[in-house]
Amino acid sequence: MKIISDKNNLQVLHEDNHIIVVNKRVGDIVQGDKTGDKPLSDVVKEYIKDKYNKPGDVFLGVIHRLDRPTTGIVVFARTSKALTRMNELFSNRETQKTYWAVVKNKPVETSAKLVHFLKRNEKNNTSKAHLKEVPDSKLASLDYTVFKELQNYVALEINLHTGRHHQIRAQLSAIGSPIKGDLKYGFDRSNPDGGIHLHARKLTFIHPVTKESLTIIAPTPDEVIWNAL
Repeated sequence: MKIISDKNNLQVLHEDNHIIVVNKRVGDIVQGDKTGDKPLSDVVKEYIKDKYNKPGDVFLGVIHRLDRPTTGIVVFARTSKALTRMNELFSNRETQKTYWAVVKNKPVETSAKLVHFLKRNEKNNTSKAHLKEVPDSKLASLDYTVFKELQNYVALEINLHTGRHHQIRAQLSAIGSPIKGDLKYGFDRSNPDGGIHLHARKLTFIHPVTKESLTIIAPTPDEVIWNAL
């Protein structure tokens, strides 16, 4: 059963006058697209409007996105000043992003750095990982470590060095370890909720206004394999 976030069940991980951080559910779409489905950004606006009895429109800036079938940390800006500064942090890679992924095929190495050149295919909305540079490709780099082995699956902790389209999904698929539920990248079965086992677990960054270091951790979805971790 797929649960979509609304203003009453929104999982808020951090909230102040400048930013709000939420735990995205499977199926939540961060920003409006051609599907016409209600985006998470609108849900957060409703939450703020109700909680603080705000008249008129609520400002909310979208800083970054997560793929629709994934879960985890999404940061929104509550002021234009915070939006500008957070955009700079993300574009200058001054954030530390840690993801958890569940795969069926254990990678050959329990810990490694993966470097590929990713080429995006706009037609089918995928990215292909190449070992050598090809025209229109972008360098993609991450580190992974196997941190738990379950009966049929393996859990990886991933630190991203670049933020490319479908980067983790494409790079893990390229080494023969597609993410559980990710049909698009070679997993053989979909998950019942239509999601994939990729979770934005931890984010560390400097607060755009207070300048304090913030570390946000997002609980994993309430699901049998995630619960085993």
